Amino acid sequence: MLEFQAASDSLAGQIILVTGAGAGIGRAAALKYAECGATVILLGKTVKKLEAVYDEIETAGYAKPAIVPLDLKGATEQNYRDMADTIQEQFGKLNGLLHNASLLGALGPFEHIDISSLEDVLKVNVTAQVMLTKALLPLMRKSDSASIIFTSSGAGRNGRAYWGPYAFSKFATEGMMQVLADECEGTNIRVNSINPGATRTGMRAQAYPGEDPMTLKTPEEIMPSYAYLMCSDSKDVNGKELNAQ
Repeated sequence: MLEFQAASDSLAGQIILVTGAGAGIGRAAALKYAECGATVILLGKTVKKLEAVYDEIETAGYAKPAIVPLDLKGATEQNYRDMADTIQEQFGKLNGLLHNASLLGALGPFEHIDISSLEDVLKVNVTAQVMLTKALLPLMRKSDSASIIFTSSGAGRNGRAYWGPYAFSKFATEGMMQVLADECEGTNIRVNSINPGATRTGMRAQAYPGEDPMTLKTPEEIMPSYAYLMCSDSKDVNGKELNAQ
């Protein structure tokens, strides 16, 4: 999808929520959606990072974004319901949801998996996404056309030695996407996943500390796939597993 070019007004008037919006792919996606005309809701756990992205969007002259500080590891269903109520009050609808935030956890042999760490990874990468999506689906049904994007991984499509909890969570992500896409078939909501591939992010550096980051594509370079699945060009695409590279 690297060849797709979104028009500058392709998301005009749309409201899009991005998780993990403070850095990396989430930041790049938030800026891209804003560039295309959307009002972006920036969700993340570090307010300072969210404020920096907010300032970037405002300085560029795009629609004024909103900030939602939330730690997915500790958030409850009530937190998500309250957030959905706030979005309803302020915007009245939601057109897009990008599940970008993820926790890598510890990599290592299966027999060394720490159960507490496993539970943290599953909470952020799976349970939180279920709770967030449940809370936001009624809002998304109010829009003419809505898109939900889950972030996958190569480790969630083919089991990989030593990737343990992260791989488990991404296999669950793909299953979640497929289940929800099947339920949404024929409705105004489409559901897909993106595998960003090897990208120059902090998580990638954590997983591959010896790798030269300059050999990798930047988050900005893989944005065509993220723009495509949010734009009306993909209105008939549902239940697909896309690769950004």
